[in-house]
Amino acid sequence: MPGSEGINLIIGLLAVLVGFMMFRSLPLLQTTDKHNRLPFVSIIIPARNESSRISPLLQSLQEQTFRSFEVLVVDDHSTDHTAAIAQSFGAKVLQNQVVDSGSGKSMACWHGAQHANGKWLLFLDADTSFTNANSLYKLLDFYQQKGAKGILSLQPYHTIRRFYENLSAIFNIIVIVGMNLFTFRGPRFKTAGSFGPCILCNKDDYFLTGGHQKIIGEVMDDLALGQAFLDKSLPVHCMGGKGVITFRMYPEGIKSLVEGWCKSFAVGSKSTHPLVMLMTIIWISGSFISTGALLSSMTANLPAAMIFSGILYMAYAMQTLLFARRCGNFSWGIFLLHPILFLFFAAVYVYSLFQTYILRTVKWKGRKIDV
Repeated sequence: MPGSEGINLIIGLLAVLVGFMMFRSLPLLQTTDKHNRLPFVSIIIPARNESSRISPLLQSLQEQTFRSFEVLVVDDHSTDHTAAIAQSFGAKVLQNQVVDSGSGKSMACWHGAQHANGKWLLFLDADTSFTNANSLYKLLDFYQQKGAKGILSLQPYHTIRRFYENLSAIFNIIVIVGMNLFTFRGPRFKTAGSFGPCILCNKDDYFLTGGHQKIIGEVMDDLALGQAFLDKSLPVHCMGGKGVITFRMYPEGIKSLVEGWCKSFAVGSKSTHPLVMLMTIIWISGSFISTGALLSSMTANLPAAMIFSGILYMAYAMQTLLFARRCGNFSWGIFLLHPILFLFFAAVYVYSLFQTYILRTVKWKGRKIDV
């Protein structure tokens, strides 16, 4: 086997090994047989033009076995029927205060917290929903096991319904890896913050940290809120939501998908530990290296190199599928073309860098957000 092909195969194999170090595991909530008494909870849902997505969440809340909660939907200046739909499910609808561009969600969460009657606060994105009737109890019970201090945040399991949504696979992996907690070093790295779609905390801790009022204007409100808790020496627990909570990201189409990831990715990457960032870059590069090695061996008609590079290419496909399935029900077949997924990720990331550092503005849900 010629030297260049052999070097590419060695580098590609090392990148696969680095991948397992980069994303060692994603812990899930553990159930107990105990039936603990839990406090009254305020569920706060910031919502802007969510009429097509909020119903599954509100329906799943009605089906929960744990019933000691109130639902506060904070309507963030919607121009659709979000408020009417929320009211039809019995939720209390609050109108968000008039705010400057970019601070809508944080101000909506803060507004909801000020009207909350619960001892604990659960912030949910409108596009989430609980997986089964015991999910809410499982979430609250685990928080109590952790001492009911600080934040417990879950990254919902991504539900895929249309083919283009598989393009989010690498983004989902990197979002989780970028929290710094799921590498071979485990929790020895400081967390980058909290996952945004599902955040549970107690009210006293929330107001002690300044809550969402302190982070108004932050593009990455989830990371900033987690940091606010860490600044007060309060714990931030981040875990996978599989079996508890799910969501469907950007069902409106590819344009929405690109805008959504561009909104946060370049900014969010600044909170990733340098070693985790290095491992991520090596892992992403490995996909292109394995592809290049396979194409090169085929062009040069080198049977041995084709076999080894083909094995490496498939190893990358299987590893990426394994990682993605921790995050969502992505179609297995798409990972046979994993270079396309990585190339799409790279293109959107570069575009996000351009918007963040050149244009200094991103678009999301009709708003221009300064970054």
